Amino acid sequence: MPEQTIVPIEQLLPNKLFLIPLMGRPIFPGIFTPVMINNPDDVKVIEEAYSGDGFVGISMIRTESEQPTVSDLHEVGTVARIIKKINLPDGGVNIFISTLKRFHVRKIVSERLPMLAIIDYLEDEEDDTFEVKALTRALIGEMKEISENNPLFSEEMRLNMINIDHPGKIADFIASILNIEKADQQRILEIKNVRQRMEQVLVFIKKEQELLRVQKKIQTEINSRIEKNQRDYFLREELKAIKEELGITTDAKSSEYQKFKEKVEALKFEGEIKEAVDGELEKFALMDSNSGEYIVTRNYLETIVNLPWHEPAPEAYELASARSVLDGDHYGLDDVKKRIIEYLAVRKLKKDTKGSIILLVGPPGVGKTSVGRSIARAMNKPFFRFSVGGMRDEAEIKGHRRTYIGAMPGKIIQGLKIVKHKAPVFMIDEVDKMGQSYQGDPSSALLEVLDPEQNVSFRDHYLDLPFDLSNILFILTANTLDHIPGPLMDRAEVIQLSGYIDTEKLEIARKYLIPRSLERNGLGKSQVKYSADSLLFIANGYAREAGVRNFEKNLDKIHRKYATKIVFGESEAKEKFSPGKVEIEEMLGKPVFREDGEKKADRPGTAVGLAWTSMGGDTLIIEAITNPGKEGFSLTGQMGDVMKESASIAWSWVKHYLTESGAITNDWYEKQTIHLHIPEGATPKDGPSAGITMATALLSLARGKTIRKALAMTGELSLTGQVLPIGGLKEKTIAARRNGIKEIIIPKANVRDLDDIPEHVKKGVAFHPVTRMEDVIEIAFGKSKKDTRAASKN
Repeated sequence: MPEQTIVPIEQLLPNKLFLIPLMGRPIFPGIFTPVMINNPDDVKVIEEAYSGDGFVGISMIRTESEQPTVSDLHEVGTVARIIKKINLPDGGVNIFISTLKRFHVRKIVSERLPMLAIIDYLEDEEDDTFEVKALTRALIGEMKEISENNPLFSEEMRLNMINIDHPGKIADFIASILNIEKADQQRILEIKNVRQRMEQVLVFIKKEQELLRVQKKIQTEINSRIEKNQRDYFLREELKAIKEELGITTDAKSSEYQKFKEKVEALKFEGEIKEAVDGELEKFALMDSNSGEYIVTRNYLETIVNLPWHEPAPEAYELASARSVLDGDHYGLDDVKKRIIEYLAVRKLKKDTKGSIILLVGPPGVGKTSVGRSIARAMNKPFFRFSVGGMRDEAEIKGHRRTYIGAMPGKIIQGLKIVKHKAPVFMIDEVDKMGQSYQGDPSSALLEVLDPEQNVSFRDHYLDLPFDLSNILFILTANTLDHIPGPLMDRAEVIQLSGYIDTEKLEIARKYLIPRSLERNGLGKSQVKYSADSLLFIANGYAREAGVRNFEKNLDKIHRKYATKIVFGESEAKEKFSPGKVEIEEMLGKPVFREDGEKKADRPGTAVGLAWTSMGGDTLIIEAITNPGKEGFSLTGQMGDVMKESASIAWSWVKHYLTESGAITNDWYEKQTIHLHIPEGATPKDGPSAGITMATALLSLARGKTIRKALAMTGELSLTGQVLPIGGLKEKTIAARRNGIKEIIIPKANVRDLDDIPEHVKKGVAFHPVTRMEDVIEIAFGKSKKDTRAASKN
């Protein structure tokens, strides 16, 4: 029998190895560990290696790839012997390997799976010095400290670390169990010099120790905080028990609970409301005062107990007193005051306060908000105002659901909580400027609030209880009716505030604006005196709008100038001022509005029309010219689609009229380009009411003849020459008065609207009702034989 010798396994390692790509961390030499293989190609390699010598090379992938090649692997890996193989049901295998030595890929035999390479084994470069021994002791000592403070290190790991006798293997073992990046572990694997490897591992140990210190500090702080909270809780409970024994008042939470309970009992709720509020009270009593839900419930109960749940006292106001309040607060507006008094009289006679909605419509600055305040004062009721202009979220009206700490009720419930009265006057401004978004439609939510059939049991999302809003007098304001939803307008009593003429502005300034402005700017009541001419100069030159807001701003500007002179010593403190036109122009600058003469039709191709906008009435001049060239008709002045159609109709009718009358032949049209323009091009314009004005301007151009002086007109023109009715006649008449117009052509169908215009506004203005365009021509130019014949043919 031949003699047997024991050979170290390192001498049996093959020079050619199958390579297994490793997706996770690298495996160091001297480690016994399980590895799961799922890739079918790698499973075949394992089967072949296991049936042979059992050796495979394990190398970490540089970058993840579905079909890795040898080039995708790190060049330095670990040779391992397969000790045991277990087949898995899914076709994979679980192998137990013992890693032996480092290797370096010298030559690639097979680039793709199964990957095969010729390798060189790497030997440790050892320095047998005291420094290596010192590093060994340092590594073992530092790792003992880490293992004692980290429960993840098992006792077996500690024993393995102590039993390893080779410095390089100690560094490899520690590197394999440290929680460091896999790229850092790969770099350690590639270090052949034992001393350098140990130094690198020691650096990572120090980092791990620092991380453990921070972790321990955080844990200590958290534990101490928890212990303090528990201690405080037990002490509070003890204090509560002691106070109960001594009969002393309990803590703040109990005091709040008692306060809410007393208020709820005083309100004497019934049915659904009582059940819901009692449930919230019970929940509130059991809550921890430090929880977020405690704050939500507390705010909810506070809202409930502060709302006016009891029925209001009967209304007590005298109509004579209400009339004197309205007269004292507002000059003019007789029609508006009359409508309000009639409304209050019906309300008083019926003794019914439910379903009361007033809609005040008019341009800015005409006194809509102040009229609302006066109504509240006349009825001896609290007043609450909020604006819905630009509002896009229905939660602003109906409240937010109580699903988060910042939830709050809608504006209606908030207002009732503030006024503490169940029948106040609520003013809702800018209802024509509400928007829509993905968060809902506020105008639809407002319908529920205003509808007397629904608001008797209005449910706010936050309150989630029925609340009667029918006793509230709602006053809505808007600049125009165009953008107000139809159902909303149907529920309201619409009252129009048209604006003021210059004489009305003069009286308003003397009675209200000047005294208020003098007081606001620190001047005496009679320290500044204005003549009628000065006030009219301000009204016509700087504040020619329907309201008086800009008028008051200009008065404030003048008074600030005087206040500044007094403070700087340029004038005596009690000096009287009487500004004239020159001084006013020095303080306010050149007049903003053009002279009246600049808006008059003083040449062929021009005519003056009347417009109605959300800012009130205004005058506009239509201009037309001809240019030699190809037949054409162009429009400028930022006209809307309706106005462009009106211009087209006007030009068609004028061409037909002139051709029929024989005044112009078809050759003239073919050689002329007509251009019609409305000045102030930056301002959008639309509507059909300028139809007869544009036709008059085009006819004036074709004839080369100017129209009558101080004449304005308004009316829609049909293609057959009929003059159709328009809206806003009162506002247009006021604008005509402001601009010195003496005669106005109106559709005959609008004669009924003249009764709604106050006599002092109509005074000095002649109205010419017309039914056809030929009537307009007769008034504007005077009758001619040719025109008369054309009229008879039509």
